[in-house]
Amino acid sequence: MELTVIGYWGAYPAKNEATSGYLLRHADSAVLLDCGSGVLSRLQNEINLEQLDAVFITHTHADHFADVYALEFSALVLTQLGKRTRPLDVYIYGENLASLNFAYPDYVHVHPIEPARTVNVGELMFSFSETVHEVPCCAIKATTREGANLIYSGDTGYCSSFIEFAENADLLVLECSLYDVQKGVLDGHLTAGEAGEIARLANAGYLILTHFPHYGDQRQLAMEAARNYSGPIELAYSGLKWSF
Repeated sequence: MELTVIGYWGAYPAKNEATSGYLLRHADSAVLLDCGSGVLSRLQNEINLEQLDAVFITHTHADHFADVYALEFSALVLTQLGKRTRPLDVYIYGENLASLNFAYPDYVHVHPIEPARTVNVGELMFSFSETVHEVPCCAIKATTREGANLIYSGDTGYCSSFIEFAENADLLVLECSLYDVQKGVLDGHLTAGEAGEIARLANAGYLILTHFPHYGDQRQLAMEAARNYSGPIELAYSGLKWSF
């Protein structure tokens, strides 16, 4: 399984960058976790869009969702050009999905994410757990047949159920929107210290911090997380790859 960071900013993309988007490849499958602003353009540095099998959206905030409609048009056009031979499956966690503005159901199949159910894409199994956020949001676990796993938090505040969900993660991709001095300032997001504590309590093997603020020194986020977690920590950046 290989993870490639496509976008990692919170709120809006920095210049020539993207908000949340992570490409997951395993065997013959290619899956996108979130599709925020700027993701679709940068994704094509890694993969042809017709090769994408499925997309999982943790919640419908724009920094995780904004490029989905452009992706729908790509499915339409690439099918018309004969490059795409099957509809694109898009799985979304949220309320009233019928109100979303998808226009081409023959080319994009939209499915609700239900935490009680797993989804299989090729040899990968995906499972889900609701997180603490201002709108419905879920974390995602991808597991290989051999039992290796990756957990992506989406957006979340400190949450004991998420710690249980992420237990013994080989790779934990965890949002880190706030510096420790900002604890309590913004609900539904983690400070760096909280991210480190979650990684320690979950016994994660490796921690990638992501969903960064547009101010301060990001190296401080890693230092604050390291006060609570002694394992390896890496700050997300465009093109970062992690595989096992």
